[in-house]
Amino acid sequence: MNGTLRRLGGRDVVDGGAAVAVALLVGYAIVDPPGPSPSWPAWSAWPVAAVLSLPVALRRHRPWAMLVWACAAAVAATVAGAVAAGAIWLTFVPAVLVLYQVATTVSAVRSATAAAACASAATAAILVFYDRVLPGLAPAATPSEMPPYWPVEIGVTCVLLAVAWAVGAVVRWKRDTTARLVHHLAEAAVADERRRIARELHDVIGHSMSLIAVKATVANHVADARPQEVRAALAVIEQTSRSTLAEIHRVLGLLRSDGDLREAPLPVPGMADLPGLAVHARSAGVEVELTVREEGVPPAGVALSVYRIVQQALTNVVTHTGPTRCAVTVDVDGRAAAIEVVDDGPRHGRPPRADHAGHGGHAGPGGHGGHGLIGMRERARMYGGTFSAGPRPEGGFRVAARLPYDPDGTPA
Repeated sequence: MNGTLRRLGGRDVVDGGAAVAVALLVGYAIVDPPGPSPSWPAWSAWPVAAVLSLPVALRRHRPWAMLVWACAAAVAATVAGAVAAGAIWLTFVPAVLVLYQVATTVSAVRSATAAAACASAATAAILVFYDRVLPGLAPAATPSEMPPYWPVEIGVTCVLLAVAWAVGAVVRWKRDTTARLVHHLAEAAVADERRRIARELHDVIGHSMSLIAVKATVANHVADARPQEVRAALAVIEQTSRSTLAEIHRVLGLLRSDGDLREAPLPVPGMADLPGLAVHARSAGVEVELTVREEGVPPAGVALSVYRIVQQALTNVVTHTGPTRCAVTVDVDGRAAAIEVVDDGPRHGRPPRADHAGHGGHAGPGGHGGHGLIGMRERARMYGGTFSAGPRPEGGFRVAARLPYDPDGTPA
């Protein structure tokens, strides 16, 4: 019994109740009509009302079939004289309710065609009733305040059908618009997530490959003279490549998934991972002095941006400056995160590498070149912050960013 009720569902129960209410209304109107009583037996009012109202209970399952049933039954009952003279429009109320359901499920053109067909059939049936059936009925025992009048019957019926179609069409339009909006928002969310993953890939690969390239260069130059240093460089390359491949596999696994990317979020590095960046840079020959001051815990998004900005800045130092001294300062005061990465420039007066303005590198005084600087500037702009990058007068290069935020984690 409980399984049957669950299968019926709440909407079926509501439709069944509506069908019973309409049947009672139509049956009572036939038994006590405002005009002459029909020539049919009084008991027939209730079976007729049940047949007319049954489509209301089944309209969600077979809307088109139920509309044909409701309209055909109302036309047949009207032409046969089994309806309430003066209230024939009640006979078409089930068709009105089913038409609303049709209008919410099919295109406006198709539902409008159905509404016009119902209105035409109802008009013809009412005219036949008043022309052939009504004159043969016995006059009402008492005069009615609403005597039978065919223009009123036709007008009320057509208005009800038009209103049902209009409301149903509007409901369908709103549903379609909402569905398109939800789909668009879902696609935008997935696209944003994929762009975020692309940025993560750029930062991870850029940092790791720079370190591997530096160590491989060192190993190649000292392979014969200092084999111990070669083994140390190869150990760093092995460790870095393994960790990088593991993270790339996780990211690519998300990109290949067909489901919601948010169901399997990418591990998010943060402030606690900054010492690891310093260790990697030191293994590449850069003397890193890391200073982190935290007066409050920054939100995860801010912490990730801080980590990526420091990572990219150190990658630029390793790739384009070479062995040098670098000071990294991160200051979080609960309202903003300030980052400063300053290097002393190439040692022994060695000029920067030839690819100095290349991919993600130090792009000259303006600091506008390279994907790395663009990515850092984008992360700062995302929080309404500031970013600057350029050479220092005394030598070296400076990267500075400030990311303001509200205590709840939203951009300030």
